[in-house]
Amino acid sequence: MKKQLLQAAAAVALLAALPAFAQNAAIVNGKPVPKARMDVLAQQLAAAGRPVTPEMQGQLREEVVAREIFMQEAQKQGLDATDDYKNQLELARQAILIRQLFDNYRKANTVSDADAQAEYDKFVAANGGKEYKARHILVEKEDQAQKILADLKKGAKFEDLAKKQSKDPGSGANGGDLDWAAPASFVPEFSEAMIKLKKGETTPAPVKSQFGYHIIRVDDIRQAQLPKLDEVKPQIVQQLQQQRLQKYQEELRAKAKVE
Repeated sequence: MKKQLLQAAAAVALLAALPAFAQNAAIVNGKPVPKARMDVLAQQLAAAGRPVTPEMQGQLREEVVAREIFMQEAQKQGLDATDDYKNQLELARQAILIRQLFDNYRKANTVSDADAQAEYDKFVAANGGKEYKARHILVEKEDQAQKILADLKKGAKFEDLAKKQSKDPGSGANGGDLDWAAPASFVPEFSEAMIKLKKGETTPAPVKSQFGYHIIRVDDIRQAQLPKLDEVKPQIVQQLQQQRLQKYQEELRAKAKVE
């Protein structure tokens, strides 16, 4: 009878312990390792682009168990009492809280479809005009530029002069080719002179800018080839989110009393 009572008591104790076992990944040296650590580790891996499959649960368990073993040994050696540990722990705590603060802000301030459309419309308004396929020859002095113009009038090839004399290494090696670009891509003096030219025309006089003196030729003109909203929407949303977050950070800094 006594033996039966002891067995019954053991069974009751085992049943009572089952919920605790279900909540723990393991028990290391008598200390429970919560299963929640596996869940957090899985979330971190997923955020880093490594989704966790059911088959990886065993690996997650081994990882949290190993960490617990190593942590217990570090505590046994008193490493958790050092100033270095405490300072690093504080920095880690701050990083986690700040990340959660910014995540909460993003969730509460999502970028709507209307916001993305409005930003795209501004982009189109600023870049939806004409694009120019131009060439230029850049030199340091005006008399050099005047001589190049004279040589062009005598029949010299623009591309050859650009390769030999242009101090712009990027375009000079390609005969002065600047590829297709909107006027806003260039400094104002360059743009103003370029948009006055028709296809095939060259500036009649050198154009002075902060870089030197330019001789500009327009090879072709077309309407700007802009991507559709769907093609750039993810980038627009990300940009707007970053802008809002930066403004939020600036507002917090402005309100803070720093002595």
